[in-house]
Amino acid sequence: MILRLAIGSLLARALTVGMTVLAIALSVALFLGVEKVRTGARASFADTISGTDLIVGARSGSVQLLLYSVFRIGNATNNVSWESYQDIAQRDEIDWIVPISLGDSHRQFRVMGTTQAFFEHYKYRGGRALEVAEGQGLNDLYDAVIGADVAATLGYAVGDPIVVSHGLASFTDHDDQPFRVAGIVAKTGTPVDRTVIVSLEAITAIHVDWQSGAKQSGATTPVEVIRGMDLTPDAITAALIGTKSRLQIFGLQRWINEYREEPLLAILPGVALQELWQIVGVAETALIGVSAMVVVTALLGLVAMIFSSLNERRREMAIWRAMGARPAVILGLLVLEAMLMAAAGALLGVALLYGGLAVLRPLIDAGFGIWLPIDWPSTREALVLAIVIGAAALASLLPALRAYRLSLADGMMVRI
Repeated sequence: MILRLAIGSLLARALTVGMTVLAIALSVALFLGVEKVRTGARASFADTISGTDLIVGARSGSVQLLLYSVFRIGNATNNVSWESYQDIAQRDEIDWIVPISLGDSHRQFRVMGTTQAFFEHYKYRGGRALEVAEGQGLNDLYDAVIGADVAATLGYAVGDPIVVSHGLASFTDHDDQPFRVAGIVAKTGTPVDRTVIVSLEAITAIHVDWQSGAKQSGATTPVEVIRGMDLTPDAITAALIGTKSRLQIFGLQRWINEYREEPLLAILPGVALQELWQIVGVAETALIGVSAMVVVTALLGLVAMIFSSLNERRREMAIWRAMGARPAVILGLLVLEAMLMAAAGALLGVALLYGGLAVLRPLIDAGFGIWLPIDWPSTREALVLAIVIGAAALASLLPALRAYRLSLADGMMVRI
């Protein structure tokens, strides 16, 4: 009986009720959307590198090593000698190892020297491999494979020339040894998209006439001569390692960290990613707080709507009292109406969220590399919906208590 009365009362005020439901729906969609983006960003962040057991570099901090080796942010404090790299590579525990050499750039994009093994073993987003969407891999000394963002920003196509600059903020170009765009990597949503990849030998080649970070005056070795030289590097920046067994990871890590020939550091990418997320994850708390305030504002609007309708409904409530309705019935009616509006708003908010995800997910993945899964609401999200409905019930108690105290005489009194 009371449910039918509540539904009938809401339908009689369809316009104001509909606006309130829409406000709640939009706030719920925003809050859950922020939650989806937060979890999706965290998952995509953690999936920047997948299937790599250890990252090795010069001894520094785990986050610093992760930043420059994976995210191309910052610089290494030192390099790893080629002899140490070979010593590590010969360990029985190692299944594969990929050297990385950093330090140069091209128009604000980082240049990374590596081997063909990088394309075979670098994985992201739960094991996805890199895919060269256009062209081919590194087949010539002066071939370069560029990321999707590099190609889109600079308008490069396969076959275009590229001149690498020395250092990250240098005005000195290696223009005597230009590269050619041999391939373009498909969009990954990882730092690979913003990287120019060349061979490890190419990094050595463009620095043949350089010493102590500067080009030797008047030295210009012909390209034909360089091609015939031994271009084995003296040092690398870092190395990615995959072990034959996960049981061997910690033993190998300890051996590298205690390496006597030079100070080295081996980190587990997953652990370092968690440490990094704790640093950058402060923003997500602020974002959740802002979206929670939007939900609170919508609930305050619901209370204001109930309060504003009380004066119009005082005669209606007095008639109910005259017909024998107890004050508790009127209180329960207003609370039930608020809960129905909140429930309708929550369900509509969920529908808006998933409808928006279905449309925007491919665009967000392509533009920002964040994958937003469309699945059933999680326990956390269901709890949020329950809290919204419960909060609406609590928020409606104040106007409901005011209606509870309305007297029959006050309600039937005619004001001029």
